[in-house]
Amino acid sequence: MADWNAKLAEAGRDPVNMRRSTNIGAFRAYVQQYLENHARIRQEMTLLVRQLQPTESGLPLEIYCFTATVAWAEYEAIQADIFDHLLAILPEFGLRLFQQPSGADFRPLRSNLIGTADSGSESGRNGVLAQPRQ
Repeated sequence: MADWNAKLAEAGRDPVNMRRSTNIGAFRAYVQQYLENHARIRQEMTLLVRQLQPTESGLPLEIYCFTATVAWAEYEAIQADIFDHLLAILPEFGLRLFQQPSGADFRPLRSNLIGTADSGSESGRNGVLAQPRQ
């Protein structure tokens, strides 16, 4: 990247065209290298790590590769180990996993808005909190 930018600067090119590193780009490159060096991934077959179209839920990253086994249980274990590792290191890249919030995520907010601790028990399908009887 530095060589690319130096050549552009020497040619008098506009800085808008210079390359810049991003955390998602660095993470994508890391995932590619991680899989290319993973002992349980078939290196002679297709191996892709790419960004998909951004959505309101974030920027999806697609991982496409083949394991070195066709045994289902082993495949599942390899897949789980890879994702465990990648999820654990997301913060190292300044990234975090997006998950749709649940009622439990909003409970502390509700308590702060009402000004009381939420000691109620949940009931009903609409997430309505029922206060315990006194």
